[in-house]
Amino acid sequence: MSIRTLISGGLVVTAADELHADVLVEDGRVAALAMHGTQQWTADRVIDATGKYVIPGGVDAHTHMELPFGGTAASDTFETGTRAAAWGGTTTIVDFAVQSVGRSLREGLDTWYDKADGQCAVDYAFHMILSDVNEGTLKEMDHLVGEGVTSFKLFMAYPGVFYSDDGRILRAMQRASGNGGLIMMHAENGIAIDVLVEQALARGETDPRHHGEVRKVLLEAEATHRAIQLARVAGAPLYVVHVSAEEAVAELAAARDKGLPVFGETCPQYLFLSTDNLAEPDFQGAKYVCSTPLRPREHQAALWRGLRTNDLQVVSTDHCPFCFRGQKELGRGDFSKIPNGLPGVENRMDLLHQAVLDGHIGRRRWIEIACATPARMFGIYPQKGTIAPGSDADIVLYDPHAEQVISAETHHMNVDYSAYEGRRITGRVDTVLSRGELVIDRREYVGRAGHGAFVPRSTCQYL
Repeated sequence: MSIRTLISGGLVVTAADELHADVLVEDGRVAALAMHGTQQWTADRVIDATGKYVIPGGVDAHTHMELPFGGTAASDTFETGTRAAAWGGTTTIVDFAVQSVGRSLREGLDTWYDKADGQCAVDYAFHMILSDVNEGTLKEMDHLVGEGVTSFKLFMAYPGVFYSDDGRILRAMQRASGNGGLIMMHAENGIAIDVLVEQALARGETDPRHHGEVRKVLLEAEATHRAIQLARVAGAPLYVVHVSAEEAVAELAAARDKGLPVFGETCPQYLFLSTDNLAEPDFQGAKYVCSTPLRPREHQAALWRGLRTNDLQVVSTDHCPFCFRGQKELGRGDFSKIPNGLPGVENRMDLLHQAVLDGHIGRRRWIEIACATPARMFGIYPQKGTIAPGSDADIVLYDPHAEQVISAETHHMNVDYSAYEGRRITGRVDTVLSRGELVIDRREYVGRAGHGAFVPRSTCQYL
């Protein structure tokens, strides 16, 4: 039974507009919008949005649920991770299916379909991690694009695990230039980093802070530059993930100034945290070990500037949680054994709203970088990422005045710490609809595992 829902009296904020409007939802989609009070619609359910923003559900284009890494696995399942996403106002995630070396892309993708099927509280899609580029997997890329998995991630880091050399990267880029796929790049010079790791450990430098010191800014910038040049040779578009440093932003800006189809994302951890966190005593810095690593605080200004000038287009989380106890602790005495990743899928929309209040970005830019642009970048707009007739009714009622303190005590991610513990922010999700169904109802979870559906994607809409 389809329920007709009217969301009345709120300020509708999209990437393009802000207006006091009523939103009519029918059959899981937005049926109509009208200036508040101008239409006398009847509805089975009326939601009063007075004093609240009515915004599109967030699109987090970079998550890792249940990712095996370093002898353990990310602590959020698709069930717990998508529930936490909903609590944070995110209604679509794009997770990464992983190809194992020596195995097919198909096998990796099917494994991720099985993990997510029937488990998700909100909608989901997949990118594909290429760990083994060969004639067989290059052909498979074409099939995946046809199936709605239209982006492929490669790693210049992690030799022996996910690493691809320049020749393999070039071949994958050439294939993508023909089939419309988007190459996503983890841009760090992993070969050089491994030398620096070995040297640091030999000197007895084992604490978490050394993770940030060996993964140098220049090795991110160098890899970003190299990825851009390889993409130019291949005639392929490029999306650089988790950009953390001023020098890497400069490489992206220079490429975009030439008119190249090069895009960049950053993450809340680089905007709000720094090497000060990595240096916390008593091994607490391990909580903040991720790659690319947290940078000295002075890099934050360049990241915010990049978001304002559109040299960076997207803020995703790279949500990859590992519990401090029993997981991060695997690296006691050797920082290179600390599982890489931070929890954040629940915090992104709130932190970016705080950035609006702090004057870093405008209100519509908040929605642009968190909802509309990731949806366009990965081929699901206007189904996702906006509030418009025909769009999925993925809608968040957001209270811009509610105050909260971020804490592991109150978050819903399946991890025993918060990267933003004790941070006071203003703004909080009140109610969340996913395809017209209530998932969060006035701060109460009413969703269910299995509501979330797989979303096949078209190719990048910026090309």
